[in-house]
Amino acid sequence: MEFFGTYLEVTPHSRLVWTNEEGDDGKTVTTVTFDETAGKTLLVVHDLYPSKEALDSGSTGAMPEALDQLDELLASLGSRTETK
Repeated sequence: MEFFGTYLEVTPHSRLVWTNEEGDDGKTVTTVTFDETAGKTLLVVHDLYPSKEALDSGSTGAMPEALDQLDELLASLGSRTETK
């Protein structure tokens, strides 16, 4: 999958902000924060759409699948480091 956008902010270990410029509805700005507490990480994703029409276009449907894939990846990485 190709990505068209620009990283606006990169704060290691805590925050990413980028634009998504793939659609004709304008730029969506995505902010992701990572908050570590007691060995666990809370991931928060916030999307700011340029209009209600852009939000209603259905572009949010892939997020649950992407987060499920991230969860699987992290679980597999954790099991690898535990066995070493």
